[in-house]
Parts: sequence; C-alpha cells; structure tokens
Amino acid sequence: MSRQKSKTLTVWLAVLGGHLGLHRFYLRGLGDWIGWLHPIASALGWWGVERVRAFGQDDVLSWLLIPFLGMSIATSCLAGIVYALSDRPRWNGWFNPQAQPEDSAGATNWLTIGALVLSLLVGTIAFMGSLAFGIQRYFEYQVEEARKISQ
Repeated sequence: MSRQKSKTLTVWLAVLGGHLGLHRFYLRGLGDWIGWLHPIASALGWWGVERVRAFGQDDVLSWLLIPFLGMSIATSCLAGIVYALSDRPRWNGWFNPQAQPEDSAGATNWLTIGALVLSLLVGTIAFMGSLAFGIQRYFEYQVEEARKISQ
C-alpha cells in the first residue's frame, strides 16, 4: 500500500517550496512535467533579478524575466489555496484513492488554515508585485521611446 498524501503538508510545500515544484513532486513524483516548469520559471525570474542588479532597471530582458518568478510563486500559492479548501472526500479522491473518503489524510486543521492564510498573503504579493513591475517598466519604456521620437 502506498503512503497517503497529507493535505496539510502539501499546502505548506506549495507555500514554502512551490516555486520549486515541491508540492507537485510530493503529490505526483519526480516524473511530473508540470512540476519541472516551476523551477525553470523560477530560475528565469531569478536570472532577471540578477540582470537588474548587474545592468540596472533599464534592462529590457529583465522586465520579461522577473514576472516568471512572481507567476511561479503565485500559481503555487493558488494551488495551495485550492488544496486547503478542498474537503476530505475530494482530497482523498484526488490523491488517496485507495483510502476511505473520510480518512484523516485529507483533514483540515489549524496548520492547514495557517498555510492557507500565508498562501493568500504570499500569492497576492507575488502576483501584484510582478504585475506592477512589468507594467510600470513597460510604460516607462514607452515614454522614453516617445521622447526619442519627439526630439
């Protein structure tokens, strides 16, 4: 019999290590191709952060890369929210099909709620921060190009 997947542990993995795909690897194993997209997107985002540090905020490539990190964090937090809000029968049906619908692996407790709250906070900050950064830099670039044309 395979080991049952804990909802609480999955939500914490999604919040704290979701940008590396840890929650997906815990649930589906290392063969999960979607899980491997998380560390790739995170690495691209961190590369964008390093480009800003090295070349300044005028580096156009960093504008495109940094949102990958924010979106990777935001999507893993969204997955954590979905997992945390699922009820026992649904969780056990998804990830513990061999268990009874009311098995304790799908239970929600205070640790799950704490991870849910943290997931809401971190996911919102990551999503809004990356969105604001990308849009702000795009419009600043448009203004600079308009100035060049008008001169």
